[in-house]
Amino acid sequence: MRRDRWEPAAFRTRVDEVLRRFVAQEADRFAAIDPLLSPVAEQLEAAVADGKRLRAAFCYWGWRAVGQPDSDALVRAASSMELVHAAAVVHDDLIDDSPLRHGRPTAHVALRGAVRRRPRADAAARSLAMLVGDLLMALAGQLFATSGLPAAYLSRARPLWSVMARELIAGECLEILRTGDGPDTTASLKVIRYKTAKYTVEQPLLIGGALAGAGGRLREGYSAYGLPLGEAFQLRDDLLGLFGDPERTGKANADDVRGQRPTALLAETWRLADDGDRERLRALLGRRRLDADALHAVREVMHRLRAPQRIEDMIRVRVEEALDALQDVDVPAHAAAALTSLAQSAAVRLF
Repeated sequence: MRRDRWEPAAFRTRVDEVLRRFVAQEADRFAAIDPLLSPVAEQLEAAVADGKRLRAAFCYWGWRAVGQPDSDALVRAASSMELVHAAAVVHDDLIDDSPLRHGRPTAHVALRGAVRRRPRADAAARSLAMLVGDLLMALAGQLFATSGLPAAYLSRARPLWSVMARELIAGECLEILRTGDGPDTTASLKVIRYKTAKYTVEQPLLIGGALAGAGGRLREGYSAYGLPLGEAFQLRDDLLGLFGDPERTGKANADDVRGQRPTALLAETWRLADDGDRERLRALLGRRRLDADALHAVREVMHRLRAPQRIEDMIRVRVEEALDALQDVDVPAHAAAALTSLAQSAAVRLF
């Protein structure tokens, strides 16, 4: 990997290797406590087996854009962002009762086998998955603290971890509290901002910048770039969640509609709908089980009202805002090029 040229595949390989080694070692230590823990340990490793490693990349370039050089210690610190994401995914899948992630059973589904002969097996599997997510978050902090970067650098960034955790959990709580409410685009965008946008782009950038000693003006630029881009990322995810091919996304595409989650896509559909469309949507979304025909009918209403195009417009506006903000900050040319490329990777995904 040429250190001043952004090569996403090579970077992913470096992050994958850090995560594979670190989590495998920790999973072995966990399973060594008692053989019964082996299925739980396996889910630790499964949680980090896949990913685009965008959060690690934003942390890495938050450091590099200050003018700091590439280092293996920095890649280890940046990789901790992926453990935060893995923890969030396990918890999110549990909250949403999602059956699939990356084409494989989610943790709470996979762990049913470990407790199938026990009372209240489903509840026990869900409890185990919750603890997997908790342990992944703890391991994120451990990997960061033992990355090999100087203690003075780590101390600059450590306060941002509590901010990241607080905002991420606030977003998850807001999604739960707003599920089933009347659709509202402004409220949905607030959920997006706190549940996903901040910990996906802004906070990794700020943590990388803090590690490198970024000044106030650059940190402001990171937020101006990161917040709209993070929102664009989640808006794209919502579109893929309903209209993407499950064979490519690896997720069940009825989850958001079946759970009546407060997505901007549903909120915009509701805003654009007339009384007849709203009556139709109420009937569809109120079903206990949303079959393929009902899901097709929801999609048809959305397409007819051009709600997906409205979300596409929102994505485009946010990407443009992020790239405009990037032009206003003084960063090395190779860092600007990498962050421009990452903006496209985050918001214009084909799967």
